[in-house]
Parts: sequence; C-alpha cells; structure tokens
Amino acid sequence: MFSMNKLIYIPLILTLLSCEKEMVAPLGHEFEIDTGLPIDSSGYYHLELSEDWQTLHRISGTVSPVLNGYDLATVYWESSHYWNIGDTLGYIVHFNNSENDIYLYSNRDTAYVTWFNGFEVPTINGNTYQTEDGEINTMFAPVKSMLQDTIKITASVFFADGHKKSKDINIILE
Repeated sequence: MFSMNKLIYIPLILTLLSCEKEMVAPLGHEFEIDTGLPIDSSGYYHLELSEDWQTLHRISGTVSPVLNGYDLATVYWESSHYWNIGDTLGYIVHFNNSENDIYLYSNRDTAYVTWFNGFEVPTINGNTYQTEDGEINTMFAPVKSMLQDTIKITASVFFADGHKKSKDINIILE
C-alpha cells in the first residue's frame, strides 16, 4: 500500500530520470594566417610600402569555430620591429572654465614637446579575439624607415581549453 508521502516522490524521480546531460562539443585547434600578400619561393611575404610615413595592412586568419562566446580564443601578436616617436605629435590644450571643460587638439609645431621622445610603438596590434565563426584580424603598420627590412611576426593563439599554437611569418618591406 502506498502512502501519500511516497506518491510525491514518483514525479520527482521521473523528472530526474528524463533529464539528459548536455553534450559539450570538444574544441578544435585549427589555426591559419592569411597575410593577403604575395609569397616567394622561400616562404617570405612581400609588402610594398606606401608613400605615407606609415603603411597600414590587415592580416587575417582563422581558428576553429566555437558554439559559445566563452570558448573564444585569444591571439597574441608580436613583431620584431618597433619605431620611436620623435617630437612630431600634436598636443592637447585644456581650457578650464566655470561652464564646461573644453579640450582642443592641436598639431602645430611641437619641437618643445620632448616627453614623447623614445616612446616605442609596435608595428602590429598586440592581441585580438576570434569571432564565433573563427575569423581573426589584426593591423600591421610598418613605417617608411623600415624599407628593405624583413619583419618577423609571431602569432600565438590560446584556446579556451588551454591549448596553445604559434606561427611565424616573415614580411619583406619593399
């Protein structure tokens, strides 16, 4: 004979038995870089510098797609080359009055600005995150004084499960 107390447990047991454990898809570890540049027979890429001081170029690639935003991989980029800022930057003038704060950027002669001198600027952005479909992008920006030099770029991807992969590319500046 069943008591009322035992009947209460039957729906609870049936509910627990009908639950399924969510299957977690394993993360892939594919990693490719697409420079968008011509490559020679030795595996070196070639970038033609613009007439401007700095040449901007996007480097793309792919990693394994993910199903969840918390599984996104991080890519850290390093370059063998940096450049130093001289005193060609503008400066900011702050007009502090009682009604509002006004900031004005000026790019007049800044020969007297010396605290930027020696500031190192990398030729590539330091890190990026993948999109859920696996796309990665970063900006590479060498300067004119690097003409005819070869820049080594290292990209290291850190997957959400702790796996790491690295790739090196070499770009000759023409």
